[in-house]
Amino acid sequence: MKNHHHANWKANLAIGALLLIFMLIPWFFNAIGLKTGPYWLDVLNTVGLYTMLALSLNVILGYAGMFHMGHAAFFAVGAYTTAILNLNFGWSIFATIPVAALAAGLLAAIIAGPIIHLRGDYLLIVTIGIVEITRIALTNDIFGLTGGPNGLVGIARPNIFGFRLSKPHHFFYFIWIMVGISYVLFNFLENSRFGRALKYIKEDAVAAENMGVNTTLYKLLAFVLGSGWAGVAGTIYASQMRTVSPDSFTFDESVLLFTIVILGGSGNQKGVLLGSFMVIGLPEIFRNFQDKRLLVFGAALVLMMIFRPEGLFPPKAAKLKLSEAWSAKIEGEGDSFSDASSDRKFTGDNLDASPKEA
Repeated sequence: MKNHHHANWKANLAIGALLLIFMLIPWFFNAIGLKTGPYWLDVLNTVGLYTMLALSLNVILGYAGMFHMGHAAFFAVGAYTTAILNLNFGWSIFATIPVAALAAGLLAAIIAGPIIHLRGDYLLIVTIGIVEITRIALTNDIFGLTGGPNGLVGIARPNIFGFRLSKPHHFFYFIWIMVGISYVLFNFLENSRFGRALKYIKEDAVAAENMGVNTTLYKLLAFVLGSGWAGVAGTIYASQMRTVSPDSFTFDESVLLFTIVILGGSGNQKGVLLGSFMVIGLPEIFRNFQDKRLLVFGAALVLMMIFRPEGLFPPKAAKLKLSEAWSAKIEGEGDSFSDASSDRKFTGDNLDASPKEA
C-alpha cells in the first residue's frame, strides 16, 4: 500500500511538471521571438477546444458505449445560444455559459427520448441525421435569429474582472484551463457510481438491466451531460472566433470528434488528449506536405485499426484489492477444497468409471 501511494505521488508530480511546462509555452514563444508564435498558439487553442469536445463525447461514446456522430449539433447550439444572447440582449460571454449548456442539454433530452433505445449502427445513422437537420435549420435562419447562411458576426470577447481576452495567449490559458476542468470533472464522473453504471451498460446492457440498473435513464443522462458540455465548448468557440455560421458545424466536425475518441482509446481520457493532438495538431505540423498529408494520415488510421483496434490507450480493466479478511477466507476455502479433493484420487484407470466405482 505504501509503494502504491508513493507511485501515485510520483505520477501526480510528473503530470504537474508537464502541465507547468505546457502552460509556459506562450512565454517561451515570446522569449525566443518566434514570429509564427501566434499561429502555433492558435493551433494549440484549436487542439484544446477539440479536446474539450472529445472529452464530452467520451462520456457518451466511451463510457456509455453509444455510437453518437451528431455531437457537432450540440456544439452549434451552444455557440448560437451565446451569439444570440450577446448580440440581441447584451449578455456577457460568461453569463451565457450556463444557458448555452442548458440549451444544448435540453435539445439532447428532447432528441434522445425517442432514440435512446437504439443500438450500434442504428443509433449512429440517426445521430448523423441530427447534425444535418441542425445545420439546415441554422441555414434557414430559424425564427429569424440565426442569420441564415452568413451566420452571426460581432460577438463580444470574454471579460474577466475588467480584463478583456483578445489575444491568442489569452485564449490559450482560458481554453486549457477549461480543458483541465473538463478532465477533472469527467475523471470524477468516471470513478463515481454513475460512471461505473455506464461502464456496466457498455459491457452488457442486458446484464446491467437484470442487475437493477435503469439503462434507459443512465444513457439519457450521459447523452444530456455530454451534449451540455459541448454547448459550453460552443460558447468558447463563439467568443474566440467572434462569428458563427452553419459551415462551422458540419458532419465533418462530428467525424473528427468521433475519430479522436476511437483513435485515442474509447473510454480513456488520456487517450482522448493524445488523439486530439494527433488528429488536430499533426496535420498542421505537416501542412507543408499538404498534398500527401491526408494520404499519410489515412494510412496511419488504417494501420491503427489493424494493429490497435481498441485505440492507443484503451481503458484498463478495473482491479479491486480484497481486504485481508476476505483474502484469508478465500484462501481457507481454497485449502478446504484442496483437502477434500485429495480424498478422491483420479487416475487414468478410473476416469471413465461411474461415480460409485470411482
